[in-house]
Amino acid sequence: MSEIRVCIPEDAIAVSALLGELGYTVSPRQAAEHIRQLGETGADPIFLAVSEGRIIGLLSSHLCRMLQYDKPVMRITALVVDRQARRRGAGKLLMAHAEALAAAAGCAFVELTSAMGRAEAHAFYRSIGYEANSLRFRKLLAVTG
Repeated sequence: MSEIRVCIPEDAIAVSALLGELGYTVSPRQAAEHIRQLGETGADPIFLAVSEGRIIGLLSSHLCRMLQYDKPVMRITALVVDRQARRRGAGKLLMAHAEALAAAAGCAFVELTSAMGRAEAHAFYRSIGYEANSLRFRKLLAVTG
């Protein structure tokens, strides 16, 4: 059985590896800095699923106000469970933890985006009560300077 705990900069090696499973290249040094920075905002909680002393899952989120909604919203910005630990409840536990935090913060709902090709992730989200309701667009910007 997994337990959930807050992510700290010292978890950066495991965080880097988990993000790599999603296709993101984030060095342990970068991960430690991001964890530190996000930990200071008060609006960007990051949680880990730990089983038998090993980090097996990660959920990062952002609590925000949006002009169009009466209440705050929690956005899940990343969710990943180690390939070897999937289908054992860690993802559900992380999501339930985030949902409880969102409810305590007065949020109207929890939302997330998932890449178009992640069929297994989509099935997981549907299985825990989420439904597709929008299409995300993005444009990469050229960095100057």
